[in-house]
Amino acid sequence: MSHTPHELADEFPQDHDILHKLKLEDKHFQNLAEKYHEVNGEIHRIEAEIEPTSDEYAETLKKKRLALIDEIGAIVSKAKANA
Repeated sequence: MSHTPHELADEFPQDHDILHKLKLEDKHFQNLAEKYHEVNGEIHRIEAEIEPTSDEYAETLKKKRLALIDEIGAIVSKAKANA
C-alpha cells in the first residue's frame, strides 16, 4: 500500500500546461479536478491510517478515483489533440 498521494500533476507529468489551462477555462474539468482532489485526499488519509474505514468503502473510493482519472484523461487527451 502506497502512502504517496496521486495528484493530477503526478498522473499527467507531461501535461502541466494543459492541466493549468483546463483548470482556468473549463468548468466541467474544474469540477472533476475538485472531486478527484477530494476523493484522492480521503484515500490518502485512509492509507496513511489517519482516517479509519472499512476495506469496502476504501475500495469504493479507489474505483471512484479511477473513474475520475479516466474522465480527466479523456479531457486532457482531447485538449492535446486540439492544441
